[in-house]
Formats: sequence, structure tokens, C-alpha cells
Amino acid sequence: MNNPSQFYKDQKITHQEALSKIKGQLNVSSTIRLLLFLGILGSIYVTFGNWRLMAGVLLVKVTLFVFLVVRHGKFIYQRDLIKALIAINETELKVLDRDFHDLPTGEEYHDPNHFYSQDIDLFGRGSFFQYLNRTALESGADVLAGIVKANEITDIPAKQKAIQELSTLPEWRQQFSAIASLVKTEVPATTVTTWLQAYTPFVPKNAKIGSRIFSGISLAGLVLYFLGFIHGSFVIGWFLLGLAIIGKFVKKINVLAAYTGKIQSTFDQYHKLLAKIEEQTFESDVLKEKSARIINTSQKASGVLRSFSRHLDAFDQRNNILIGIIANGFFIRDLLVVSQIETWIAKHKNDVAIWFEIITFFDAYNSLGNYDFNHPHHHYPEITDSNVTLEATQTAHPLLDSAKAIRNDVTIDTEQFFIITGANMAGKSTFLRTVALQIVMGNIGLPVCAQKTSYTPIKLITSMRTTDSLTDDESYFFSELKRLKFIVEEIKNDRYFIILDEILKGTNSTDKAIGSRKFVDKLVGSKSTGIIATHDLSLCEAAQDLPQVKNYYFDARIEDDELYFDYTFKEGICQNMNASFLLKKMEIVD
Repeated sequence: MNNPSQFYKDQKITHQEALSKIKGQLNVSSTIRLLLFLGILGSIYVTFGNWRLMAGVLLVKVTLFVFLVVRHGKFIYQRDLIKALIAINETELKVLDRDFHDLPTGEEYHDPNHFYSQDIDLFGRGSFFQYLNRTALESGADVLAGIVKANEITDIPAKQKAIQELSTLPEWRQQFSAIASLVKTEVPATTVTTWLQAYTPFVPKNAKIGSRIFSGISLAGLVLYFLGFIHGSFVIGWFLLGLAIIGKFVKKINVLAAYTGKIQSTFDQYHKLLAKIEEQTFESDVLKEKSARIINTSQKASGVLRSFSRHLDAFDQRNNILIGIIANGFFIRDLLVVSQIETWIAKHKNDVAIWFEIITFFDAYNSLGNYDFNHPHHHYPEITDSNVTLEATQTAHPLLDSAKAIRNDVTIDTEQFFIITGANMAGKSTFLRTVALQIVMGNIGLPVCAQKTSYTPIKLITSMRTTDSLTDDESYFFSELKRLKFIVEEIKNDRYFIILDEILKGTNSTDKAIGSRKFVDKLVGSKSTGIIATHDLSLCEAAQDLPQVKNYYFDARIEDDELYFDYTFKEGICQNMNASFLLKKMEIVD
């Protein structure tokens, strides 16, 4: 069994040593570049007046300087990648110590009308999503949120195997996430793919050939000038002609450059992400199917995307005055680069959406594999097709401190309902969320916080936190009725595990008791399965009339004027309530 804490500590030390080494290389690289720059200035001083010699020396030294700049950029990238890896391991060590509240909350995915996300702390501060999510891409977070909200029960064993496999690849997952974290997203991936589909080329079809012919003439002219065969005025005139040709297209080129500058980082990192996927051989069916969509092609997807990234990098260099003016004047470079970009778009624009989809899938699924790796004491549910919907031994909520959490056993048959009573703060709501989250995690394919679990897959629907709406001019009671109506309509079409906390809270006690009992009768008659928590002991009488209903409770006891809870799930009806005691204890009433 793995030791995640030790793994993260070891990885952090390894990457810190690598960071120290790369910083040394960066210092040397900076020194060499500075010396070369001073050498260029010195060459200008020494050769001043001998224009041919000056131009030749500068051409060599400037070319070398550009090479060193590119090399220095690679060192910077390696440094940033190592810093990202260190940050990943520091985050995991904090989360293992239950310090995760500064991570993204996922509040933007909150949906009060969803089947269960409103009720089980799925999103928001301190939520399960905040605890689970390690995506580095915004699109990956969107996919992960969709997974936890999907309420799907298909192919669970296949999902389990995919998550298990990623769990065994912690270094690969971290490399993938570190690369993804360096993507500076100014434009969403979906916008990029839409732009590619709609792009209209503007350079002439013969621009590539024309650019190369023009460049050949420029090179020949420069050689002849240095050899003294032609006058400098020809070189200057040819240079101005090149700028004039570029000037004809400069507005459209500038518009394209402004947009590609925003997406350059995406493609620069995404081809590296594709390469990470291509280099790993996957065994589980889900991961093999996803990776095959980028591997089983005539060319590696990473190589194709890398070529586009290089075109964008080259295009970005036009902002350098040396390239933007001189290279355009002598080689009409912008037309050549734009022609390469447009040729690539025409050929591969339909592939990009698929490649981006695969990248975001792995970004999302890495979070699931990371969860498994971080919880070696959790266990995958055994997926069955039996008369028992859920049988869990020693289960607890995964966000509770495992050293303090009280674990309970629960077994609920298909088409059975539990009515749970109990004193305030005795553990009813936590138990409901534990069962609900276990169903959600089981459907996703995650291991659950239990010693052993047997599970017949079923969709989840809840009503636990109904609120009124001032915006929609709805009372609390009407909002609750709408939620119950939603449940009734849904169970007509599919099997659901229903979890309710206090039916009809918004009406008086007598009306509530009558209405609640009728609703329980309806749920039982629908052949659904579920749990209902209540303070209304009269609802427990349903167990006398309906064999599908059983009573359970959470207890509290008062000893020496103090309240004690054991948070243990017991069969029967709670007899000890504590509201009056708490009011007096907190000096709210006498």
C-alpha cells in the first residue's frame, strides 16, 4: 500500500534539488548573453567605417545571440516547470493535513435545481469538489464538474479500472498537471476551436513560393553586395520593396497576430500534453480508447500540434524589431509565416477539437486518480446486481478527520426506505450526506470511505436544503413543493435513491404529519429506495403498515447536565430529544 505523504515529501526534495541546478544554469546563461552583447557593441566600435566587415561580424554574432536567447528561454521553461512540480507536492501535503480551503471552490458549478448538488456540499468552500479537484485547465475543471454532476450509472467497473490505473502513475500525473498549469489561458479552448473552424485565409495561395523566391533574390543581392559586384542602392531599394509588399497586408496580419498572441501559450503547452499522453502505454479500456484517438493516426498528434505552435512562435517574433523590419524587408517573412499558419489550419482544424477533448479528459481524470492515490485505505465498491442497493461496512464521510470520525454500518435493500429520527446535532444530516456522497462516488468510479462496500448502481436525488427565493417571489413552502414535484416526476422514468431531510418543513405540525405520511406512501408505491430524516415521530408509524419501511435513529444522552452524542446508527425510534435542554444550556430561555 502506498504512502502518499512520503511520496510527496520525496518528490519535493528531488524537484528542489533540480531547481537549484537549473538556477545555476540560468545564471551562467545570463552571463554569457551579457558578454556576447558587450562583444557586439565592441565589434561595432572596432569595425565602424568598414560597412561590409561590420555587417558580416554583426550577422554572425547576432545569430549566436538569438540562439542563446532561445536556449535561455528553454532554461526558464524548465525552471517554471520544476516550480510547478514543487507547488503540486506542497499542495498535496497540505491537503493530506486537511488544509484545502484555499483551493478553487467550484462555486460557479453550483446548481440549486440539480438532482443533488444543492444538498450534499458538492461545490463551494469546504466542498467535496474543492477537496477532489486538481485540474490545471479551466476546461478540465468543467469536465470534472460534469462528471460529479452526471448522475450516470453506466460502465462503472470500466471507470474504476481507469481511475485505479491513473492512481499508479503519480509521477506521470504530476508532470501532466505541471505542464498544464503553465498554460496562460486568455481564450477558452472552445473559443479557439470555433475560431479555427470559422477562419478565412487572406494571403494569396502562391505566397509561400513568392516569399521564397523573394528571399532567394535578397540573399543573392546581399552576397553580391558584400563581394562588391552591386551598389548598396539596389539592396536598399529591394529592402523597401519588401516592406511595401508587407504593407499591403499589414492590417490583416496585425489582427491575426493579436489573436494568435492570445492562444500561443495554449498550443505551446497542449502539444506537450499530447506528447505526455502518447508516451504512456495505458491498459484500462477507457484510457486506451481515449489515447488511441491521438495515437492511431498517420502522424503523432503532438508533432502536428507542435508544428502549429512553432508557426505561432515564429509569428510572435515579428514583434522583435530586428525580425519585424529587417526580415520582412528582405524576406517578406510575415507572408511566409501566415501562409504556413493558414495551410495548417485548413488541414487540421477538424482535429483540434478532438485533441483538446482528450487533453481535458485526462486533466479531469487525473484528479480522480489522485484521489485514489491519496486514500489508500478507501475501497472500491463491489458492483452487483442484487436485491441489496447498498451494503457498507464501517463507512464515514470522506471529508471528516479519519482519526475522529465515527464509522457506521448500513445495509439497505432495493425498494426499501429508512426513516431516521434523532436528537439535534446527533448526526442525522452527516449520515445522509455520507450515504449520498458514497452513491455519487460509486457512480463516478471512485473508491469510497468504507471498509467494504457492495453496491447496486442507482441514481441519486435529494431534498435537504430547500430555500425560498426573493428573486422568483417564491415562499419557502412553495419551493419545497416544487422540489417534491420534481422528485415525483423523475421517479416515474428511472430508478432513484431518494434522500429527504424533513418533508414539508414549511407548514404546521398536523398538516406536516398528514402530508409527510402520504408522500412516504407514494414513494414506497413507486418502488424507489431511500432515506428520510425527520423529527416527526408519528412518521415512524409507517413501518407498522409498510414492510418496506424500517426505523433507525441517532441518539443523545444527558449526564451530569451535559449532552453526549455517540453518532451511532441504531435500529429503532429515538426517544431522547434535546432542543429544550440546549435552549436552557445556552441561556436562551430559563
